[in-house]
Amino acid sequence: MKNNQPTTPVYIRGCGFHSALGATSEQIQHRLVAGFSPDMRTVSGWLNDGSETVIGQVTAPLTAIDEHQYPHQNTANNRLALSALQQIAPQIQQAIEQFGNDRIAVIIGTTTSGISDGERALAQLVEQDHLPENYHYHQQEPANTGQFIADYFGLTGLVYTISTACSSSGRSFLSAKRLLKAGLADAVIVGGADTLCRLTLNGFHGLDSLSSQRCNPFSVNRDGINIGEAAAFMLLALTPATTNNQLASSQPQIAFLGGGDSSDAYHISAPHPEGNGAEVAMRNALADAGLKPNDIGYINAHGTATPLNDAMEAKAIARVFGTEVAVSSTKPLTGHTLGAASAVEAAICWYILAYQLPLPLQINDGHQDPLLPITLVKQPLPLTTAAVLSNSFAFGGNNISLIFGYVND
Repeated sequence: MKNNQPTTPVYIRGCGFHSALGATSEQIQHRLVAGFSPDMRTVSGWLNDGSETVIGQVTAPLTAIDEHQYPHQNTANNRLALSALQQIAPQIQQAIEQFGNDRIAVIIGTTTSGISDGERALAQLVEQDHLPENYHYHQQEPANTGQFIADYFGLTGLVYTISTACSSSGRSFLSAKRLLKAGLADAVIVGGADTLCRLTLNGFHGLDSLSSQRCNPFSVNRDGINIGEAAAFMLLALTPATTNNQLASSQPQIAFLGGGDSSDAYHISAPHPEGNGAEVAMRNALADAGLKPNDIGYINAHGTATPLNDAMEAKAIARVFGTEVAVSSTKPLTGHTLGAASAVEAAICWYILAYQLPLPLQINDGHQDPLLPITLVKQPLPLTTAAVLSNSFAFGGNNISLIFGYVND
């Protein structure tokens, strides 16, 4: 299962991941294989109209951030991000020692950033007529988390944040590859973090996009999304690490092989009904990786469980890959984590490759929409090729497809 594609790969030196799937490698693997996450739960009190919804919520304690050392950066989003980044701290430190802290960039995606902290601050303002002493508007700016990551690890290279809705963290991979190939950085921390907040939950509820039950991707009964929170990060470089603290050295190297994007701008909140932009993104990803459709053994679909998204994505997949490639959406295990979604599903792809896990089962009610021409993973199957693809499609037709796989040293 080694890939012989001709383009220069971008090596993944480490992957940190924390979501409703869990906070540790063992927990994530167990829940991913079992196809069950107890942290996908029905809750009340989040929606303004009092109705219930399902969310993907992290439950493990998060590391505290010293407010004196990092003023205006002690936010829920940054604590969640740190919980994932600490999993790859040894790899980041090795890169600092190898390249220097000025040659490591930070590119992340987010949408909610510190909005949940802003919501609590405004609630106190209404109730007590003053904001919390430790609150500053910078806490809810999108750039806050990226700068916190650089400050925490003492990095002085390029730092920037991408906020293109649900494709945000996927775009960080494309930007990182460009920086590396241009020689502007020797390693890049990429990924995303988004925390639950009432703004997004009520916003999607106002669009009639939320489901009151666990989401049903590709089911004939699908009726909307579940929102989750998560953080996922990878350390990318043009060379593999000299040591690997997560995997045995005998295992094949895993790389970001290529990515593609498109912007069909069909509608501000709805995808093109035929999936034209999604198709272009997938074809661009294949071209960037130097691969053919039959080189892809699994597609982690965007699969939001809304009627329009699942229909257009299935059509686009069928046109590019045919109807036999294995497909599943893992959002019933994490929720839709918005700006972090691309990185979350990239991390799931990394877990499949790194630990040779069976392909994630398609969790739904068992009633696949007969109009969707794709093959869903309904029983445990091994990956039989060297590469997998992950899709993320955002508001405004901002589309991302990423390919990950094995490479020869």
